[in-house]
Amino acid sequence: MDLFTGSERAQRYIEDLTAFMQERVYPAEAVYQEQMRAAGDPHHHPQILEDLKSQARERGLWNLFHPHPEWGPGLTNLEYAPLAEIMGRSPALAPEACNCAAPDTGNMEVFTLFGTEEHKQRWLEPLLAGTIRSAFAMTEPGVASSDATNIEMSMRRDGDDYVLDGRKWFASNALHANCKVLIVMGKTDPEAPPHRQQSMLVVPIDAPGVQVVRNLPVFGYSDREGHAEIVFDNVRVPSSDVLAGPGEGFAISQARLGPGRIHHCMRAIGMAERALELMCRRAESRTTFGAKLSERANIQDWIAEARIEIEQTRLLTLKAAWMMDTVGNKQARVEIAAIKVAAPNMALKIVDRAIQLHGAGGVTEDFPLASFWAHLRTLRLADGPDEVHKRSIARAELGKYRQRSPKA
Repeated sequence: MDLFTGSERAQRYIEDLTAFMQERVYPAEAVYQEQMRAAGDPHHHPQILEDLKSQARERGLWNLFHPHPEWGPGLTNLEYAPLAEIMGRSPALAPEACNCAAPDTGNMEVFTLFGTEEHKQRWLEPLLAGTIRSAFAMTEPGVASSDATNIEMSMRRDGDDYVLDGRKWFASNALHANCKVLIVMGKTDPEAPPHRQQSMLVVPIDAPGVQVVRNLPVFGYSDREGHAEIVFDNVRVPSSDVLAGPGEGFAISQARLGPGRIHHCMRAIGMAERALELMCRRAESRTTFGAKLSERANIQDWIAEARIEIEQTRLLTLKAAWMMDTVGNKQARVEIAAIKVAAPNMALKIVDRAIQLHGAGGVTEDFPLASFWAHLRTLRLADGPDEVHKRSIARAELGKYRQRSPKA
């Protein structure tokens, strides 16, 4: 298998998933909007999603993200990349329909790698079955969480328990109707070295003392899964629910965020492709001042630039996926950081131009472009802001020359 031809197995999944999108997912988008409006609840779980989940399972398009053959098809990152891109073309439906939605994908991998047998039975198996959802609580409103060493949530040992006190926000998915469990990052040992102070604990969302305070709209959108602010007030968690042991929070986060970041980037490419398709269709169907929009030089420039930029970003993403598969996440950290900056910015530019081409309609819910834009702009902060990733890239690049500098 290489970057361009892929494996026969991956090609079959691409064909099957593309057919599922065309036959089921795209036609379901209007039904989804109708069911959500009828419910009058931004966090309603519509029946159409359960219908799509059943159909995806029947077609074998389930847990495609999971690299462990025991729990999923065992696709490599390189094999999964085009599938995540395809699902990204309908981000409100396709990832959840195939049980490949964030943050569950990362949380399922954490339970797989670091969970106890009890965790796997109680949480991982229902997550893999798509009967429950989960959230990841790391970001805090009181500190700059782009530097995770700033995290302040107290996780104090008391006998056989840990007692959690603190406040989290942007716990995405916590308002989903089926969310049952949180993975929470906090400080178990303030005296330890900076990267050994934090741990991750498994916390049922209905545990005494866990209070979901509010949903946080994003650019005016109340996403169905929600972005919750959560207060933890004297929440008791058994010490057996510490993942991988005290002080392992950073190690777990790195294992979790590598695949999570690349999945986001793959889906961003899918949104860019959908936006380009809508742009071309609009340009061919609209006439201004006696000529089609597609005949305008600036519109042709936008379309050409979009194709170039999508292809560039896709190649960088595939390279990162290939490196993760061949040399590991740590060795691929620069490439992962690079695509985390490049993919959302590229997609934002294309979506913004597609909105411009659609005129007033582009900022409404009649087209998916406005919600794409809000999601992608948020993605420039999620899993680390652009500036943090650029800092990592620059330090790695400068390190090459510092190592070669002659001693004074």
